[in-house]
Amino acid sequence: MYLFLLLLTLCFAVPLVRLMLYAAGADLHSHILLVPFVALYLLHDRRSTLPERGPAWTAGTLEFGAAGLAVTAAGLIWRSALSHNDYLALMALGYVALLAAGGCWFTGQHWMRAAAFPFAFLLFLVPLPDGAVNWLERASVVGSTDATEIYYRMFGTPYLRHGVVFELPTITLRVAQECSGIRSSWVLFITSTLAANMFLRTAWRRVALVAFVIPLGILRNGFRIFVLSELCIRIGPHMIDSALHHHGGPIFFALSLIPLFGLLWWLRRGESVSPSPAA
Repeated sequence: MYLFLLLLTLCFAVPLVRLMLYAAGADLHSHILLVPFVALYLLHDRRSTLPERGPAWTAGTLEFGAAGLAVTAAGLIWRSALSHNDYLALMALGYVALLAAGGCWFTGQHWMRAAAFPFAFLLFLVPLPDGAVNWLERASVVGSTDATEIYYRMFGTPYLRHGVVFELPTITLRVAQECSGIRSSWVLFITSTLAANMFLRTAWRRVALVAFVIPLGILRNGFRIFVLSELCIRIGPHMIDSALHHHGGPIFFALSLIPLFGLLWWLRRGESVSPSPAA
């Protein structure tokens, strides 16, 4: 297994190095640098619960192997027609699929099923395709604009809305795709997925925690826009160019962790409550 991992990584060395360099310079994909270490930690943490390696899982090997070869071939054949991001996405997906194929062959069905989440977590090595990013940004802009309007109504801020444009007492704001908050929402999604698997046992609680990220991300980004607009109204329009606007994302991301971990605590507490004994 270790020899296979080494040979496979050497075969993909060039695209993997390019992927890491790309992730280091791209805010949206900077999490990729941590994904292999998290997956290794998960495997190490669960080593005592993993079963003994069994006979080769032929069906799984063929399925993952065929998918990995097909995706890798597509990336190589259409490389000139793809963006750098989409090319790296196909190569990363091919690498993960072939790695899973090797796992099926060398460790067997029972071991792979027990280690399914650490292997699945490696999918976060794959950069989001350009088309998916554009769609998510547009959807987030619409949702964030609606959330911002809710905050204006709650706090009595006077405004006029024209689509994604707000006319405020001292400034006119347009919610652009650059303000969609997709990076924070994506990291929040990854965080919730990891936390759900590590700290929750029941499927519906895991799904509830991950699904909570969608409205949470929209409300967080709407709150960010609301705070910036309130500062522009009460202090001055120059606040739109303040450090809070350009570098305040981590602050609002940290604030969004409070309700996320609050829900995690509540869901985990529900699992720890023992049923009352029968009379």
